[in-house]
Amino acid sequence: MPVLDLPRAAVSPPIVTPFDADGDVDADALASHVDALVEVGLDGIVPCGTTGEFASLADDERRTAVETVVDAADGRVPVIAGAADTAVSRVRDHLSAAAAAGADAGLVTLPYYHASTDPAGQRAFLDGVVDDPPLPVLLYDIPATVGESIDVDVLADAAGRESVIGMKDTTGDLTDLEAKLGATPDSFAVFQGVDAQLYPSASLGVDGGIHALSQVIPEVFVALGEAIRDGDDERALTLHRRAVAPLFARCADHGFAPATKVGAAHRGFVPDPRVRPPLTLPDEADREAIRADVDAALDVV
Repeated sequence: MPVLDLPRAAVSPPIVTPFDADGDVDADALASHVDALVEVGLDGIVPCGTTGEFASLADDERRTAVETVVDAADGRVPVIAGAADTAVSRVRDHLSAAAAAGADAGLVTLPYYHASTDPAGQRAFLDGVVDDPPLPVLLYDIPATVGESIDVDVLADAAGRESVIGMKDTTGDLTDLEAKLGATPDSFAVFQGVDAQLYPSASLGVDGGIHALSQVIPEVFVALGEAIRDGDDERALTLHRRAVAPLFARCADHGFAPATKVGAAHRGFVPDPRVRPPLTLPDEADREAIRADVDAALDVV
């Protein structure tokens, strides 16, 4: 299976799913958002991730989101489709739908709600998912939402499979990330999932990031990736400290789908920041603070 062709310090957004006034998926707004982000210079698009509110989408809506993103990307950047679910069969169904839509890879978490009582449970679940899957798979380590982190030995075994090409790490634990980098081959792509840890992770050897706020301030993340690749530590540190980290801290207080949608709507990337229950939007004072931090971040570029 092919490996994603991405530059070092590549940044891809887990793209939001816009909703229209009736609460339905707004495919036109989603396509427009994809086009804008690709034109700015981001390296890939990730539909149906956490920030895309996949857990609040029906199966047909997930298919619509992936198909829309693939069509809008039009081969210009890779599309990594979120395929998380709680049963092996349902994960494989999502992967098959993403493959049929033309996605390049799938992003798979451990099952949420049920946490394993032993690493053997993780291994059995992932073995079922990645045994001859319809798409190459990236694992998604996000213990805050699934209840546990991927065991290092389980990860190392999975990384030895041809079908498993990388992972997104959203543990927030750089020590754990370093251990996982050491346990996987150089060909195994590792992407940082915590926006404010892209620059600190670069020295550990991550391949890039999958970051919610890259769809709000894409110019900043494109510049940060370029600075990392060029070895311009002063520039990279400035962008990290003055642009990415403050906005990340602000948005972390509100959840990344709502906060990202507020920021993306402020930029004109999506027409409205509507979210689905149980998510709620920040109040107007907090929205204004997010918008101010977005503007301040753009002033750094």
